[in-house]
Amino acid sequence: MDHEVYIEAGYMDETMEVPPAVEEQIRRSVLAALEAEEVGVPCVVAVIVTDDGLIRETNLANRGVDRATDVLSFPMFPMKPGDKPRAEWADPGADKVYLGDMMISLERANAQAVEYGHSTEREVCYLAVHSVLHLLGYDHLDEGSMKAQMRQREEAILGRLGITRD
Repeated sequence: MDHEVYIEAGYMDETMEVPPAVEEQIRRSVLAALEAEEVGVPCVVAVIVTDDGLIRETNLANRGVDRATDVLSFPMFPMKPGDKPRAEWADPGADKVYLGDMMISLERANAQAVEYGHSTEREVCYLAVHSVLHLLGYDHLDEGSMKAQMRQREEAILGRLGITRD
C-alpha cells in the first residue's frame, strides 16, 4: 500500500534534529501497524518528534493535563477498533486519507527505555505503533478488555517487526 509517513522535529531547542535511526524506526513501525491492521486505502500520518517541554505544552493545551507524556495522538476521524479508513475520506488533491498526527517525546522514550529495562528502539517503535492504533480507533480508557485488546495488537505488530521485550 502506498502509505506516507511525514516525520519532523518539534523540539523546544530548534537546533535539534530527529536522529536518522529514530526516523527509520518510526516510519517502519507506522507502516507495519497500518499493514497489520489491513488498512486498504493509502493513508498519511504526520509525526512530530519532540522533547518533554513541547509535549507538556501540547498536553496542557489539548487535554488540560500539565505534565509531559510519552506520546499524543490526534485522530482525524472517529473510529472504533477494527474500523477501516474509507476511500471517500481521502483528500481529493492527494488521493490519500489523512489519518491524523502523533507527537512522540524522544526524551520520555529514552527515560522509559531505561525505566522498563529495554532498548530505546523498542520504546520508540512501541510508541509509534501505540499511536497508530489510537488513530485507528483503539483506546485503553478502561483497565479491562479495551486495554487488553490494544496491548495484544501492539505486541503482535511489534513481533512482526522482530521487536520483543529485551
